[in-house]
Amino acid sequence: MAQPTRRIVLEAFALGAGTLAASQARAAPVDGHAAGYDVAPAGDFLATIPRKTGDAVTFTASLDKAPIKATSGGWAREMTTRGLPIATDIAGAHLFINAGGSREMHWHNAAEWAFVVDGHCQITVVDADGSAEVANLGPGDLWYFPKGHGHAIQTLGATPCHAILAFDGGLYSEHGTFGISDWMSRYDPQVWSQAFGVAADAFARDPKAETYIMQGAVLPLDGPQARAAHELDRARSHRFALLAQKPRISTAGGTLHVASSKEFPLSTEMTGVVLKLKPGAMQEPHWHPNANEWHYVLQGKTRVTLFAPDKRVATAELSAGDCAYLPRNAGHSIQNLGSDEAQIIGVLDSGIFQEITLSDWLTKAPRHLLANNFGVPEASVTSFTRKKMVIAPATAT
Repeated sequence: MAQPTRRIVLEAFALGAGTLAASQARAAPVDGHAAGYDVAPAGDFLATIPRKTGDAVTFTASLDKAPIKATSGGWAREMTTRGLPIATDIAGAHLFINAGGSREMHWHNAAEWAFVVDGHCQITVVDADGSAEVANLGPGDLWYFPKGHGHAIQTLGATPCHAILAFDGGLYSEHGTFGISDWMSRYDPQVWSQAFGVAADAFARDPKAETYIMQGAVLPLDGPQARAAHELDRARSHRFALLAQKPRISTAGGTLHVASSKEFPLSTEMTGVVLKLKPGAMQEPHWHPNANEWHYVLQGKTRVTLFAPDKRVATAELSAGDCAYLPRNAGHSIQNLGSDEAQIIGVLDSGIFQEITLSDWLTKAPRHLLANNFGVPEASVTSFTRKKMVIAPATAT
């Protein structure tokens, strides 16, 4: 069979393309033209856009059922994006240190934020300028360690210390931290001998692997070690007494404490929040335009409703020990379902605190615009009242 010439092939291609274009032109709607200035309203439209179907968004997990890493002085659990895939930018952890225990000096690629739940501890930090800070913390206090700042945490007093931690990296892992015992146990002692100007046998009794959290003698709350604390000035301090401050929001429904870089200057990459909700109260629907949110339920039972990316809505009920991840710009609200006060410890991955509420839109937008948005007569648009971030239960009618 003779091979077709290039001309025949091109003519056939052109003919096919023309036929396809003509077919597409016949199939296209004749309204809503979009050629230059030739535009017109659509004659065929949907009353509303159909909702997307698919699997529900999973945005919660149990932090306190995660695997435990324990050594003689205490333990920690973590929740990273490996356990909660949606949590791409923030990881959380629960740290418990026995009386007399200390988390060895270490540092991270991620910034570390923490809220002291119970007990007392002393943090020791060395920053990039070689300045050292030793600060004592109690319940309601925060610590913040920027990326790379070497730090250690040691319990003070006879009561164990435990804290909720967050890191500005979803793939952070407590199991991959740079620790002093792990590092020093791997080098030839001759290297340390040369580095520090001491005999190599000075390191003979050092541990042969990572100690992590080591048990030691109990340090009294008012003992000489506690009194040896020396904090840096406010602009450089790694400690902030969050619950000693006045709440940013306080209503009949609850309180909200906030520690952004404005209140806690060193915390440039993260903002901490403590939300307390009375029974039946809720935190109104809102979103954060500049940050993701991770939170942990310390006490109570809550319902979180998330208006998630890809136009999906998901609802989850959380109990003490559970955590949630709320992506940047995703609308959400939190309700207290229990008969006791709910307490939520949260963190956002920005040092600047921003939030936009749905009630701001509903109360400040022109009524004629709302009527248009919802397709109802202007006279039937509800007169919304601006609520604060934490609101009391709705009154039955």
